[in-house]
Amino acid sequence: MQKLTKQRHTQMKKNIIVLLVMITASFTMHAQWNKGKGNGYYKLSAWYLQSDQHYTDTGAIDPNVTRTQFNTNIYAEYGISDKIDIIAYVPFFANTSQNNQISGTNGSVILEGESVSSFGDVDLGINYGLYKKGNWAASVKLLLGLPTGNDNGGSDGSFQTGDGEFNQYLSTYLGYSTSLNGLPFYAKSYIGYNNRSEGFSDEFRTGLEAGINLFSNKLWIIGRLNVLKSLKNGSLNAITSNGSIFANNIEFSSLGIEAAYYITETLGVSASFDTAVDGRIIAANPSFSGGIFLDIK
Repeated sequence: MQKLTKQRHTQMKKNIIVLLVMITASFTMHAQWNKGKGNGYYKLSAWYLQSDQHYTDTGAIDPNVTRTQFNTNIYAEYGISDKIDIIAYVPFFANTSQNNQISGTNGSVILEGESVSSFGDVDLGINYGLYKKGNWAASVKLLLGLPTGNDNGGSDGSFQTGDGEFNQYLSTYLGYSTSLNGLPFYAKSYIGYNNRSEGFSDEFRTGLEAGINLFSNKLWIIGRLNVLKSLKNGSLNAITSNGSIFANNIEFSSLGIEAAYYITETLGVSASFDTAVDGRIIAANPSFSGGIFLDIK
């Protein structure tokens, strides 16, 4: 991959972030979007993506030199009141690396591999419970993306652990919980708008998630669909960063599955798998995540 040419604006775009009203009926676990005062959810996990191919700007799949993205992170939600939670996602170690390029004729190293490690981009936010009645619940969430990662690492500047821009992501959620054959079941959907700076295009995001609980509240099996569309209103050249997860004008539809197992009432482990089924200017390989969590109710 070649270096992404960054064209810095002198000030952030003066976009008005509009609260988007949920247009899809859906569901949520226990009809409770908020943790509740004094309650929290804390997770330590690792995320891994190794990519040797990418979706181009036309949606075709092309090969690329194998590159690996890895981070270890902490995710936390804490209820400061019955309606307000504070949220933090902190990738305290992020690494981007690339394999040696080997000649197919004589086996010699054409280009040596590289590896860059740093702090990643942090998300801080707040979730506000708009509505809760019976099994139904709705909320609105604001996340601020801080450019704390490295957006210009390595010999060519493309070994990124962050995108170098400050963004504001506003989303709304609506949900419902029920049971299927006596098993707790939930589903939820969201719709959101991501306002980005530094020449990046803004984004529209939406998605669905559903989960069912098995083995006497021990195991949750969760499936999800996420869709991201670029508004293509930025100034950065995206084509020069085909395959980078930090490129401009990324688009994708992805499917994922997660298993979360409660060892005790509060302590558990989880593992997940996500992959893009179509996309633009994004890696065309699956990502994996695993972690340990503490769910205090």
